[in-house]
Amino acid sequence: MNNTSLLLCIALAANSVSLLAQQPAWQPAPGHLTLPLWPGVAPGAPANAPAEVDTTTPKEALIAGRPIIRLGNVSRPTLTVYSPTGNNTGAAVVVFPGGAYKILAIDLEGTEVCDWLNSAGITCVLLKYRVPNTGPYPKSPAALQDAQRALGLVREHAAEWHIDPNRIGVLGFSAGAHLAAALSTHYDQRLYEPVDAADKLSCRPDFAVIIYPGYLALAEQGMVPNPDIHPTAQTPPSFILQAEDDPVHVENAVEYFMALKNAKVPAELHIYAQGGHGYGLRRNGLPVTTWPQSVEVWLHTIKVLQAK
Repeated sequence: MNNTSLLLCIALAANSVSLLAQQPAWQPAPGHLTLPLWPGVAPGAPANAPAEVDTTTPKEALIAGRPIIRLGNVSRPTLTVYSPTGNNTGAAVVVFPGGAYKILAIDLEGTEVCDWLNSAGITCVLLKYRVPNTGPYPKSPAALQDAQRALGLVREHAAEWHIDPNRIGVLGFSAGAHLAAALSTHYDQRLYEPVDAADKLSCRPDFAVIIYPGYLALAEQGMVPNPDIHPTAQTPPSFILQAEDDPVHVENAVEYFMALKNAKVPAELHIYAQGGHGYGLRRNGLPVTTWPQSVEVWLHTIKVLQAK
C-alpha cells in the first residue's frame, strides 16, 4: 500500500469514528418521525457538551425483571412522533420521562408509554429533553424551556400529524411529572426568546397526567407545597397517582391535589398502599400498575376521549 492509500484509509477510519461518536446513545425504532426541538442550539446550551450515553450498568436493579435505558448527557433535545396505526381519536399526549433531572428513563417511561397510548388511539409525542442539571424550575429553566417549546411545536404540526390542537395533554413520571406540573402552571410566558411561529402558539396543556411526582412538596420544609408550582383556575385538569410507600414521598401527589382543589381545578387523585417508585407501565403484581386503565377512564370523563 502506497502512502496516499494509507493516508486515505486513516482519514476514512477517523471519519467513521467521528460519525459514531456523534450518534445518540438512543434512537427510536424505524418508522417514527423525529425532529430537533430547536432549529439551532438550545438556549444556554454549553459548548462542547459531552456525548449522549446510556448510563445503565449491570448493577442497576431490574424493573419487573427487565433492564431499562438510563439516557444521560442529553444536550440536543428531540421530539419523536408515535402515531396510532389503527383508530386515531385525534387526542395527543406529550410524554416526559423521569430521572431526577439527571437521566431519562427513555424506554420505561417513554417508548413503552407511547405503545400504550397508541393502543388507545392517542398520538404520543416523546420529548427527549435536556439532562442533567436542567431542573427543577427555577433552579434551572432548561427542561421547562424544552417542554414549552415542545407544546408549541405539536400545535404547529397538529393538522399534519392528525391531532386536535385542543386535545393535547402531557404525561410525566417522577421528575417528568414535576415538569408536567411546572408546564401546567408556567405556560403564560416563554422562558426564552421566541425563535419561530411555533413559539407564538399556546404551550398550555389541555390536560395533565402526573405519575409518582417529585419536587411538588418540599421535604426539607416539612413537606409544604412547592411555592414555585402554583395552580390557578386556568391550570389544566389533572390526573395524579402515587403509592403511599413511595420513597420520594406521597405528599408530592397529595399536596399538589389539594393545591388544584383550592384553585377549583378538576383533578383526580389515586393513592395506592404499595408500589414504591419508578415502575412505569410494567406489571409487577401490585394494583398500582393498573393505572393506565384508570387514565383511559378519566380521559373519557373529561371528554378528551369520546365514548365508543
